[in-house]
Amino acid sequence: MTGDTTLQHRIEAALLKGGVALLRLLPPDTASAAMGKLWRWIAPLTRRQARALDNVARAFPDMDRGAREALVRDMWENLGRIAAETLQLDRLVARPERFDYDVDDVRAAVGDGGAVVVGLHTGNWEVTALGGIAAGWEPVGVYQALKNPAADRLVHDLRARLYPGGLLAKGHQTARRLLTLARGGARTAMLADLRDRRGVMVPFFGRPASAGLYPAMIAIAADVPLIASRVVRLPGNRFRIEARVVAFERTGDRQADAEAATRAYHALFETWIREYPAQWMWIMRKWS
Repeated sequence: MTGDTTLQHRIEAALLKGGVALLRLLPPDTASAAMGKLWRWIAPLTRRQARALDNVARAFPDMDRGAREALVRDMWENLGRIAAETLQLDRLVARPERFDYDVDDVRAAVGDGGAVVVGLHTGNWEVTALGGIAAGWEPVGVYQALKNPAADRLVHDLRARLYPGGLLAKGHQTARRLLTLARGGARTAMLADLRDRRGVMVPFFGRPASAGLYPAMIAIAADVPLIASRVVRLPGNRFRIEARVVAFERTGDRQADAEAATRAYHALFETWIREYPAQWMWIMRKWS
């Protein structure tokens, strides 16, 4: 690591710590609302605005320009809220009355065995693991580590309390460990709606989209259920966390079965996004 990079990382970490300190001067709901409004008006001026509008147009070709712009502004507000809430996760989750759960069917299906849970960037995905905790599990989480080690430690520590089974950085070693954990009865959770160039193309809003096979491969190799979960933001800064078993045929052909499972949970993701389109993160490169 060069001196310039080290200095940049120190500056970034200091700014992040300062931002955390400032936001934590405010109650969680106030910080969430304020950051949401700020992002609603400033974020459309960034270069990712064009990508978000393009993605919405791909998904909803019959939606007019004004409606697309309104949807994307709502998306930015939701993302701003998530940014503020992530930096106050401990305070957010300290009030159980904020959360409703629909996880009973999944709890029964998994029983005492392991499971692989796939989530998507909707609602406030940072609290998805609470659904597993509500089911009586000790979820193991997987996240994408930040390039800045100091910033990564800070964000990791904010999230880790929601993963009593451990919070692991994505990587080759983690992949092998997750398989072992799933076979041993652990319930692992990861976001699975991002683009993966090493994956496969699946139908998504009527167009081919890139998707990773990693979660399905683990579920199939460990012979455990594959679960899809989402968070819905409700009025009053409340959340509903839902989980469903992903149904797909297990033929014994692991590659084909993994592709079928990935198509199946993307179909469910699409249904969920259509219900609350402004709560999904439209700025990702899902189709390109």
